[in-house]
Amino acid sequence: MIKTLIKRIVMSLLVVGALLTTYEAVTGVPVTVLFKSLLWADSTTVNHSLRVNASEKEALEIEEAFDWSAYPSHIVLATGYTAGYESTGKNPTDPSYGITYSGVKVKRDLYSTIAADLSIFPIGTILFIPGYGYGVVADKGGAIKGNHLDLYFETVDDVYEMWGKKELSVYVVEKGKGTLSEQQLTALNENKSMQVFRQKVNSVR
Repeated sequence: MIKTLIKRIVMSLLVVGALLTTYEAVTGVPVTVLFKSLLWADSTTVNHSLRVNASEKEALEIEEAFDWSAYPSHIVLATGYTAGYESTGKNPTDPSYGITYSGVKVKRDLYSTIAADLSIFPIGTILFIPGYGYGVVADKGGAIKGNHLDLYFETVDDVYEMWGKKELSVYVVEKGKGTLSEQQLTALNENKSMQVFRQKVNSVR
């Protein structure tokens, strides 16, 4: 009786382990994130992680699709930031919460908003950042000087888990003219020729 029970428990654990391994392989979402969401009874954690993982996959697809050696490159120190108090000193109740120096809202998408030293990368400059994707300079910061970029992420956890701090080469796709509007940012993200990357990620998901 006891031996039968032990065998059933072992088999159940093996099945669960196989399912979790398959889940992680298919979605790309770490099992730890799944457990965290279950423990806190918050399904948005997994959904959010899927979106972030999709952004990483999009970046990889784009990185492999183009010959980036044809573009001017800069070695930069890239860090991450959020719209929250820890990065901006603003709370969600603040009227300017999530609004960049250019006036557009922060965004993590095919083209995400980033902060830079405007004397090097003017507002509107489009960069390709390996491992992150396209970044559009929309913001600045007191600590963002020289070859330093701050990349927008939706949460503090994303900053630490998905990026941290990296020194790497980024590529200048287009130099900005000093302005950026919501319409321009939306047009970039809705560019038909770019949707193939989002579709590839969605098909994998």
